Amino acid sequence: MSITSTAQQNHEELFPNHKSTLKETDPEFIVLFDNFAFDEVMANTKLDSKTRVMMMLGSTIGCQALGEYRVLVGAALNVGITPVQIKEILYQAVPYVGIAKAFDFLHTTNEVMQSRGIALPLEEQSTTTPQTRFEKGLEVQKTIFGDRIDDMYKQSPANQLHIQKLLSANCFGDYYTRTGLDLKTRELLTFSILLSLGGCEPQLKGHVQGNLNIGNDKDLLIDVVTQLLPYVGYPRTLNALRCINEISSDIK
Repeated sequence: MSITSTAQQNHEELFPNHKSTLKETDPEFIVLFDNFAFDEVMANTKLDSKTRVMMMLGSTIGCQALGEYRVLVGAALNVGITPVQIKEILYQAVPYVGIAKAFDFLHTTNEVMQSRGIALPLEEQSTTTPQTRFEKGLEVQKTIFGDRIDDMYKQSPANQLHIQKLLSANCFGDYYTRTGLDLKTRELLTFSILLSLGGCEPQLKGHVQGNLNIGNDKDLLIDVVTQLLPYVGYPRTLNALRCINEISSDIK
């Protein structure tokens, strides 16, 4: 067995002139994995390279794959994803994975960028103020989820209402309103992050519906799941597909 020409070509696009030590220590595994991830899986995608790598970045944050993430930051720059977009992908993950899990990824991102001669800090992308973040966040929530947000507020016990307000102001007001990535990309990233985290299928279902509401259709979600399969494994892949199918049971 050998690595197919298609796999080599797709790998070279992301990692030009990369010298893999695993080819020396684990050559049989590399043939199996590269032919799967860079040929067989990619034969089932309509995603462009930038979108695919963006979702992979979000996924590696979600499943805490710091080593793979470091390599993918370089790949992202190689395919034309901007430093701002890379940082926004990471910032978008913070309210979902928490700073404890994002901390090392922030430092790794900075290290890779500085090694590429990228000056930090990057230009600011925030569009809200302390006075507007709740209002603007709630507006984005309703754009994605509709009247369900009003129901969540009405049904929340008094001693938990502050969590709903924090969700609107922080998760959506501080992050979703930022420039650098559009709303459809941010919501697709959230889907990728949640499916990779695992154990949060109720939230994943909510964001399946959110994606569908703003025009990220079922085929696109399945495409993303397929491309993330080599990185998250079959259990999380099958869980994500189940969530998609349950929410979109009336969509072929």
